[in-house]
Amino acid sequence: MLLAYAQLALSMALVGANVAVAKVLAAALPVPLVVCLRCALASLVVLLLLRWRAGRMPPVPDRRSLLNLLLQAAFGTVLYNLALLAGLRLTTALEGGLVLATLPAVVALGSAVLLGERLPGRQWAATALAAGGMGALTLARESGGGGSLAGNALVFLGVCGEAAYVLLAKRVAGRLPALAASFWMQLFSTALLLPLALPGLGALPALAEPRLAALLVFHSLTASVLCLLLWYAGLRRVPAGLAGVFTACMPATATLVAVLWLGERMTATHAAGFVLMAASLLLATWPAAARREGAR
Repeated sequence: MLLAYAQLALSMALVGANVAVAKVLAAALPVPLVVCLRCALASLVVLLLLRWRAGRMPPVPDRRSLLNLLLQAAFGTVLYNLALLAGLRLTTALEGGLVLATLPAVVALGSAVLLGERLPGRQWAATALAAGGMGALTLARESGGGGSLAGNALVFLGVCGEAAYVLLAKRVAGRLPALAASFWMQLFSTALLLPLALPGLGALPALAEPRLAALLVFHSLTASVLCLLLWYAGLRRVPAGLAGVFTACMPATATLVAVLWLGERMTATHAAGFVLMAASLLLATWPAAARREGAR
């Protein structure tokens, strides 16, 4: 189980690290174009991996699985990315980040209501700690300023999209190989984003800059390939509600990368946020680890 926890945590950590990368790319290219190119490149890479391992094209999944993967692409890639970035253009990063901190709670609630998973009180406490940690990190990163109700609503729409992705991925985990599921999801994401990306094709010459092209490749291989493979692998052994707690790693890593790469100032509030998130992960995972050690 510890391996599954590590896979989920690393997946979300890579998503968080890519926030800073996405900001750099979005400053040079239209957001729909960035996400579309990322998914298209990821589709090609995963296809090559599948052909290398099996020597043929991936088989077409059953209709139910295809529909599930299409919904994952729509919610977890298109809705999350576009709604989040659009919302942050209208509201402050402070308020947007506080809204984003509701993600573990939304995942936990969704797993209880939609998947019928029973969440123990310890897990609810872990979710509350994770939300508190993300809120602390957000407060530390931004100063005051007026927000926007419409902007906050868009960010929360993105949160719901990401939570839907987590829950939908649980339904496919175990029924499809991770590589096959990743391929079809990235292919669907590319198709959904292509109409939105076409108006921005005139910005493609900016990728002639080696640094920008390298960032796009890194962004694609980590955010759209490695993250998905790790997440699917972890979900094979971890309930969706518990997996939602590991989304706390996303803002934690995003803040760390912002400090080390973008030069943002580390404060005592940042440290408090990291302590809360570490406590959240320990609270969520320690009982299982302790039981396993006792059974040896």
